[in-house]
Amino acid sequence: MSTDRPGLALITGASSGIGREFALQLGREGCDLIVAGRRRERLQDLVERLPEVAVRPLVGDLGAQGGLAAIVAACAGEPLDLLVNNAGVSHYMSFLDLPPEKLTEVLQVKVVAPTSLAHAAAPGMVARGGGAIVNVAGMLAFGGAAPLGPAPGRAADVSTLADLVAFSQALHEEFGARGLRVQALCPGIVATEFHERQGMDLSAFPRMSAHEVVAASLKGLRLEEVVCAPGVPRRQLLDDVFAANLAAFGEQSPELAPRYR
Repeated sequence: MSTDRPGLALITGASSGIGREFALQLGREGCDLIVAGRRRERLQDLVERLPEVAVRPLVGDLGAQGGLAAIVAACAGEPLDLLVNNAGVSHYMSFLDLPPEKLTEVLQVKVVAPTSLAHAAAPGMVARGGGAIVNVAGMLAFGGAAPLGPAPGRAADVSTLADLVAFSQALHEEFGARGLRVQALCPGIVATEFHERQGMDLSAFPRMSAHEVVAASLKGLRLEEVVCAPGVPRRQLLDDVFAANLAAFGEQSPELAPRYR
């Protein structure tokens, strides 16, 4: 999305939390919106709150069979300046106890849907010479090896967030020079309804507001940050992580490493 003019943005998970805040901040900047979510009344509330811009509600459940098609069509058929892949779901439980349908839901919402929507939106953006995709992940993308603490398990959730980070970096590498900006947004714990809907009470934990997270993301786009971590004060930590990843990638050899001989 251009930094000097309003445009058109499509936001998934716009019914509440970070998605709703993206809609409010972008709408107040003059950006027209397509707001996708499961709760029609919540989307209609955005229409009423943002009378100065065009707000098109799009009701659909990305976790349901067939729920993705209408949103993919909008991504492919509208001249989007910005796509925000924000819809989310999590099921913190032992991987052995995770029901297959819940595993499928997590993968559908956090991997299949954002990949499919980006695949539909990116060709138009590249053809027009500009646009942006924000994939809302989380700091758990870096927490695969973190101690579980009181959590019973989170393997599926961590892996899908890590996928979004790697996906965003790969898209940037492929299309950044052609005007497409891509960002993986990685907040920590945010004060939204998200965890409450999963039956988790995190009210005792210090939490960032959705307003702060979205403001950081939009500024991160202007700074051309591919990974935006609003709660990490030292940017160098992230740069070191990615430099180490590339160092390991570049160090590989066709010969077996000595420790395995």
